[in-house]
Amino acid sequence: MATVKAVRFYGQRNLKIEEIAPQTCGPFDVRVKVAFCGICGSDIHEYLGGPILTPKLGSKDPHTGLQLPVTLGHEISGEVVEVGPAVTTVAVGQRCAINPSVDDRHHGTDPCRTCRLGKPNLCKRWACYGLSAPGGGFSDEIVVHSASIVPIPDSVPLRVAALCEPLAVACHMIRVSGFQPGDSILVLGAGPIGLALLLLLKVRGAGQVFVSEISPSRAEKARQFGADAVIDPTNDSMGEGGDVVVSFVQRKTEDGVDVSFDATGIQATLDTAIAATRAGGTIFNVAIHEKPLLINPNALTLTEKKYMGGLCYTSEDFAVVVEALASGKLRAEEMITAVVPLRNAIEGAFEELINNKDNHIKIIVHPN
Repeated sequence: MATVKAVRFYGQRNLKIEEIAPQTCGPFDVRVKVAFCGICGSDIHEYLGGPILTPKLGSKDPHTGLQLPVTLGHEISGEVVEVGPAVTTVAVGQRCAINPSVDDRHHGTDPCRTCRLGKPNLCKRWACYGLSAPGGGFSDEIVVHSASIVPIPDSVPLRVAALCEPLAVACHMIRVSGFQPGDSILVLGAGPIGLALLLLLKVRGAGQVFVSEISPSRAEKARQFGADAVIDPTNDSMGEGGDVVVSFVQRKTEDGVDVSFDATGIQATLDTAIAATRAGGTIFNVAIHEKPLLINPNALTLTEKKYMGGLCYTSEDFAVVVEALASGKLRAEEMITAVVPLRNAIEGAFEELINNKDNHIKIIVHPN
């Protein structure tokens, strides 16, 4: 029987490239030949400090039954090469990205309350391909439920289609935040999601978009991607004392921005986001935090500011992203800073991103 090459996660700092048996394609499943798969921050977190979202050693994921080792990778594009007998919405040859979220549709169970409310990203039985559900994108192929297939038109290269997942994250955050065209925005952090937010905010008609970033190389990317101003929070010459970012933003707006997106997740950026947002505005957390942060509720209560968060995406977000890519309004290919073959994924992608983080936005792996 033919085997599949895959990057397998065994535990902290323990990745192996192995030949494994191919997955079975069930009645409602499709087999996708992987073209490209991007490395996400969550993949790096798993590698350096996991298991986090992957199953713990010796235990199974409660919803999928998955055990270590796990094939990583969830920012996937490719082509459908097999469909199950019950699949009617997808055909062999379909170019696609993959929505890696797994919800009650995938489990074949009655929908939970959040699924019935149209929020499958919050499903009580949520899982994710490449982390807690079988199969991952750092492999020659993956088998997924047909509901996970996101059709990609011929006008969008598959290497760009691998960016659909992180772009869908940004799209979801913008949508849930209550953003309106013309709003002034502060984005804290110009990593992959911060830059994805910047690109999509510009496409969706934001007013001024300010970006706070310490890294010179990432700050330059933010300028290239259309930021109206990029602020170095350590550069006192940009402010007028106190918090440099808050001072700069308040000088450029009428008492602060309409929405702040914190894509960094540390105490300093949370404090800045709250202070730089106007009364009645929204502070939106995008980051995953390694430890709890402190917040003074009076900073929200006395100004009617809203503090919100968001998780992943829904199919609507993928549809918005694909349309924007296909129309040419969203030009995201410059987010890709390296393409690495699967055989070199550990050193050339994972370790490279860890050791030279400031030189990269998105490294994508090319299995085939």
